[in-house]
Amino acid sequence: MELRLYNTLTRTKETFRSIEPGKVRLYTCGPTVYRFIHIGNLRSFMLADWIRRTLIHFGYEVKHVKNITDVGHMRQELLDRGEDKMIAAARKEGKTPLEIAAFYTQAFMDDEAKVNILPAHVFPRATDHVPEMINITQRLIANRLAYEVDGTIYFDVSAFPNYGRLSRNELEGLLGGVRGEVATDKQAAEDFALWKAAEPGRVMKWDSPWGEGFPGWHIECSAMSIKHLGEQIDIHTGGVDLIFPHHEDEIAQSEGATGRSFVNYWVHGQHLLVDGLKMAKSTRNDYRLIDLMTRGYDPIALRYLYATAHYRTRLNFTFDALRGAQRGLGRLRERLLEYDRLGGERDEWAEAEHVSNFDVALADDVNLPVALASTWAMLRSNLSAASKKHLLLKFEEVLGFGLQDWLDAQREVPQGIATRFSARNLIRKNGVYGSSDMLRESVEVEGYRVHDTPDGSWVHPRGTLDPIIRPNVVTNVREVKSLLHEPDAYEFSINLLAWDDADEIERAVNSLVAHKGDRSIEIVLIDNGSSDGTAEVVERLAREHPDVHPLWIDHWVGEGAGRNVGLLHSQGRIVIVLGNHIEVAGDIFTPIKQALSDPEVGLVGGWGVRSGDLRDFESAPGPEVDAVEAYLLAFRRAEIDRVGLFDEKFRFYRHIDLEFSLRFSDRGMKNIVLPEIKARTIEHEHRLWYHTSPDERERKSKRNFYRFLHRWGDRRDLLIEPAMGHYHEE
Repeated sequence: MELRLYNTLTRTKETFRSIEPGKVRLYTCGPTVYRFIHIGNLRSFMLADWIRRTLIHFGYEVKHVKNITDVGHMRQELLDRGEDKMIAAARKEGKTPLEIAAFYTQAFMDDEAKVNILPAHVFPRATDHVPEMINITQRLIANRLAYEVDGTIYFDVSAFPNYGRLSRNELEGLLGGVRGEVATDKQAAEDFALWKAAEPGRVMKWDSPWGEGFPGWHIECSAMSIKHLGEQIDIHTGGVDLIFPHHEDEIAQSEGATGRSFVNYWVHGQHLLVDGLKMAKSTRNDYRLIDLMTRGYDPIALRYLYATAHYRTRLNFTFDALRGAQRGLGRLRERLLEYDRLGGERDEWAEAEHVSNFDVALADDVNLPVALASTWAMLRSNLSAASKKHLLLKFEEVLGFGLQDWLDAQREVPQGIATRFSARNLIRKNGVYGSSDMLRESVEVEGYRVHDTPDGSWVHPRGTLDPIIRPNVVTNVREVKSLLHEPDAYEFSINLLAWDDADEIERAVNSLVAHKGDRSIEIVLIDNGSSDGTAEVVERLAREHPDVHPLWIDHWVGEGAGRNVGLLHSQGRIVIVLGNHIEVAGDIFTPIKQALSDPEVGLVGGWGVRSGDLRDFESAPGPEVDAVEAYLLAFRRAEIDRVGLFDEKFRFYRHIDLEFSLRFSDRGMKNIVLPEIKARTIEHEHRLWYHTSPDERERKSKRNFYRFLHRWGDRRDLLIEPAMGHYHEE
């Protein structure tokens, strides 16, 4: 069966023909090892793994090379601003760049192994191939495709007529600079560096014919692929973000040096989104594999999820989807275990149709979703158990779910479990069901599952159908059972939202408990996907204080959504939303209760702002204000039906209080602040604000403020005194 691959170079599916019959040279752009890889990186590496497995399935012998970038590429002035992440990481951790590289290389290898990615045959490191990079640069100079400026060598893009054919970028429209590199000494803005002169203070540098220096970003892949696979390779993989400039420049410098076509098939994987957003550290959604594992997910569940979407389509990662994938994986494993137990003979004559369906899907541009669907269709067919087991393990060689290893592990049941299981079966056979049920429960408590079928009973380690690692864990707001319309069970519900701030949360909880008096309160403590141990502190606080009612969100969902989980979980007549940096130092409850006894009052708090035009705001002493700040704001729980929950588009906390306050104003209620409330609290450093970089907090604050203006910008009628004010920043 002929394999067809989508070639980015031609924008078409092409029948695959290897350069050397029966053998394939495969190159994958590997990690830059200054940090841990995230799950988006893993999707790209999994694409290469599935292509490799598919080629092997169709009878090819594959040599796979995946580079390790352990070189810093930025100049010293950029490095000093922290832009060379390779060297910046070394400085931060007090290690040499090579020590940092070795640590993160091993972490990368471990992550790949956990999701069952076949290790590449060669993992060349950039630092071991500097002579090859210098050699290619010399060849390009000799071929009049590169030029020197004070020890730095640039590729002359105008001298390479085919530049831009991979990315479809026209030369006239190219922007200067790649990876933050900006230079004024180039002949043209679109030219890129092959070799850079070392400046004073640089740690990573090498001797060269042009003086001490270090390689440009793109040259390393050309050098390593040529050394280990030859001047022409069959397939080059990577993410779509590498098409330009990285892969475009690889083509130019490789073909410019050798005079031969560099890659026959360019295969690129699409982006991974998380909850519909681009992955980014600032968005707190750049999850690592360990983040999934600590939430109770099997790493192979991520592989299963990625197999449900074609590599050329964007995939939106959500924990809902991952949970579904884990359940699908669990069902697949349990099917295999059942077939293994049943045994029997194969229906070899009936297997061919299912093999053909699977192969057709793979041959169509490695269409894993269709191949996985055909696998399930085979399992639902009338084939014998032996044939289903045989085909599942055969297809598994491509799918890569590690089913054979998993099956081998399931066959081992400890003697103690086996003894109790046998005793349970004997007791059950004699009709003593109460005692047999107790033995069954004792077996299942220790992580094993008992199956009773007409053909007999059997036991095996529990599958991975349930990823939840503790009770009261949710993935999103929709999963929270709303208690808003339940009768009031407490006088006050105090809402705290934790995220990687265990000490703040503990201080806030202890201060509330110390000053609650004899009042009926609950502390609704929501952990918003912490990964630093805060979740465990929340668990401990709930054990120590009966007033603490915890709920865990298994990933960070943003300020608005996290706050809404707390509101939905509240049963107090009055809800107090409290900032984690506020320590209660006295009786805040009495003035809040008295203020909210007035039906004309909607929100009450300790800090407030006023505005004249809904664009500029300044702090105001009150009592009546235009908005109550979210340091502390309180309202009657029943009002949520009128004003609604927080706007979940506010993922950062800034200005969410402005938007929420105006909803009360819009319904004819007052927003007030009382000095005695503020006086009975201690305001600590607002860590979330001051520990966010100035650029990031400005960007997030502006985004939220424009969101606020879009809804309320023309509602000056809601203001106490429409007049010009002064915007107050924290």
